[in-house]
Amino acid sequence: MPRVEFDQLPSNARVWIFASDRSLHGDEADVLLEDVDAFLAQWKAHGAPLRNARDWREDRFLTIGVDPTAEQASGCSIDGLFRALQAVEGRLATSLVAGGRVFYRDAKGRPELALRKEVSTFFAMGKITADTSVFDTSITDAKGYRERFERPVRDTWVASLLPAQASQSSSRVATKSSSARNG
Repeated sequence: MPRVEFDQLPSNARVWIFASDRSLHGDEADVLLEDVDAFLAQWKAHGAPLRNARDWREDRFLTIGVDPTAEQASGCSIDGLFRALQAVEGRLATSLVAGGRVFYRDAKGRPELALRKEVSTFFAMGKITADTSVFDTSITDAKGYRERFERPVRDTWVASLLPAQASQSSSRVATKSSSARNG
């Protein structure tokens, strides 16, 4: 099946979000997207073509989606996707397939990277607050990607990485906001 536009995927489409450890511009982005498009054009599960799409945002975030109403991705087909991305990582000297990372919007509005173990330090330095926008690369469905990919720290799993008092004050702020809307 042909690749489709990302907005044509149903809400329940399975997605994988990959994030580069640095911005990819111009020729580098072209290399990445050409390699990804070539892979997606032939991507199959148990011999059946997968109806898929990709989205590229902020020169950093690559999201791949599969329409489960057409065909389900299999473990082997998903492994193939990861191998294809690891191959292009080497060519571009970047990391796309890695865990333990948090992507946030800095004070100038640019996406930046912090390792999970650095988040509390970045909080202490004021680089990350409960209001800082983060990109949730753990989302696994198209609906979630469309609605919740970028949200404030306090509304994501990243809040659990902040010092306890910051998480508690974030919870109080969220509870007050919720009470105000419901009251």
